[in-house]
Amino acid sequence: MQDFKDKVAVVTGAASGMGLAFAHKFAQEGMSVVLADIEAEALSMAEAAVKAHGGKVAALRTNVMSQDDIERLADTAFSTFGNVHILVNNAGVAATAATLRSRPWESPLSDWEWTWGVNFMGVLYGIRAFIPRMLENGEEGHIVNTASMAGLLTGANPYNISKHSVVCLTEGIYKEFKGMGAKLSASVLCPGLIKTAILEAERNRPPEFGPATNLTEQRPEVQQFSAFFKAALDQGIEPDEVARMVFEAIRDDRFYIFPAQPNVLQSVRARMEDIIDQRNPIPGA
Repeated sequence: MQDFKDKVAVVTGAASGMGLAFAHKFAQEGMSVVLADIEAEALSMAEAAVKAHGGKVAALRTNVMSQDDIERLADTAFSTFGNVHILVNNAGVAATAATLRSRPWESPLSDWEWTWGVNFMGVLYGIRAFIPRMLENGEEGHIVNTASMAGLLTGANPYNISKHSVVCLTEGIYKEFKGMGAKLSASVLCPGLIKTAILEAERNRPPEFGPATNLTEQRPEVQQFSAFFKAALDQGIEPDEVARMVFEAIRDDRFYIFPAQPNVLQSVRARMEDIIDQRNPIPGA
């Protein structure tokens, strides 16, 4: 895409962090923006902030785990603005850093169900609700799905596995678009350590998926990793920088978007080389 003025962008997880930064960037580029998030109060504040750029803004409280909610979001976007040109399936959760290192036979199934429901099914629902209408309208457009560097590295936990699935799904739809000669394209966003509140995601954990993770009940090494991970996030890349990279990738039709620290990228490179050379996985890597 080269022309963004007066086009329409939809962003899930738009009330804070990277999602809010994306919404601001799109509005600054002259786009109308539809904001979706599960947090009603934060969403209202985000709507007011994005409107300050002078563009047209709509906001709808949306639980991306609900196919009905995503369909309602699509209905709202298309009926309000006529078309959608950029869809950013950004909403994501982590059941605290503790579960990033918990063993799959120890972590509760509810962690898997909640994380998978938001991180993967939320993306899939977005693709199914928006892409057919975008294709039918026949205009240029772009899909951005938020995965993670965790989707290129390994861990026997719901976060990594859900993000691996997002990478695979997004590569697949990119190939489909190019193979069918569609005017749509796609990018996968794989952030490294970004200064966001992802470790506080359990504030939005639905009660049917059980209580939030009790870090004090985790193994000592898991507790230590959690503290280390939080400190690293606090020093992470600013969401505004990620938004700049996402915008440029859409403009230049680049598939992979990697706002990540050099050591994280090196870990990805080492894993890929291990795969090509058929070396066994390295514990702790």
